[in-house]
Amino acid sequence: MDLPLVAVVGLALLFSYTNGFHDSANAIATSVSTRSLTPRIALALAACANLLGAFFGMRVAETIGAGIVDAGGATLGLCAAALVGAIGWNFFTWWRGLPSSSSHALIGGLVGAALVGGVRVRWDAVLERVVLPMIVSPLVGLALGWALMILIGWVFRRHDRSHVSRGFRSAQTVSATAMAFGHGMQDAAKVAGVVVLALIAGGRHSPHEGDFGPWWVVLLSGIVMSAGTYAGGWRIMRTLGGRIIALTPPQGFAAETSAAVTLALATAFRAPISTTYAITAAIMGVGSSRNVRDVRWDVGRDILVAWVATLPGAALAAAAVHGILRLLG
Repeated sequence: MDLPLVAVVGLALLFSYTNGFHDSANAIATSVSTRSLTPRIALALAACANLLGAFFGMRVAETIGAGIVDAGGATLGLCAAALVGAIGWNFFTWWRGLPSSSSHALIGGLVGAALVGGVRVRWDAVLERVVLPMIVSPLVGLALGWALMILIGWVFRRHDRSHVSRGFRSAQTVSATAMAFGHGMQDAAKVAGVVVLALIAGGRHSPHEGDFGPWWVVLLSGIVMSAGTYAGGWRIMRTLGGRIIALTPPQGFAAETSAAVTLALATAFRAPISTTYAITAAIMGVGSSRNVRDVRWDVGRDILVAWVATLPGAALAAAAVHGILRLLG
């Protein structure tokens, strides 16, 4: 591969790494906060599940690689600007401790760079597969978390609470793994989609070939994101694990399971949704099942601000970077 293409692939892998440490809290914050798993064991478990999940998210990769912008008009400069904008947004929100969406940062970066670069944006796909799922998925996570916690409370209403807590601490190993698998299925696949878009722009891959992209793209993206996951994102973990609500093991299990189901449904519909907002909404749904006052809605408000700002913020950053690259070129 020529040097510019190698540089873009390197940026994509850097984004994958930041995605891993930025979003590691998605899968493990609830398990760590309930003391079901130690942080390092939880991180190792999440990293392995992330890597495995990457191979089951090709439907999402296709949406990112060919469904957001016109792949035929894409350039390496566009891909680089999109990635730099998304990486910058990830670092900013990580520094602020806000669980924002790496997925929407990447999509916003692609849209912003495409607009400046004169590349056609597939607005119908952006609406159907990004904007609508972005709105619906947190509502699904909220509803599932609330309903599952109500069900758990009813089923175990006559059981000893200490025994129930011990049982759900063990069950959280499964639910946390499922959540991490869904994270890999969504987020590692998105990075793979950008790498394939760069390969198309660099003339190294044809979008008309039978398969979507080389197998090594998914493997490499999954490995790098898993490494980032193991590095951990402690600032955001504190927000999800304790600032929204003080979680119990049953609540942690319900939140993780609800978020994992939300991710699986989105992947089936080729929708690149945010794992961050899926788990955040599920935590809020679980907390409100007992008493809405148990949830710190002010923290939720801060997360909502980041949620609304991510797409335009990353788009503006990527547009600025692409404009600079065009001036330098």
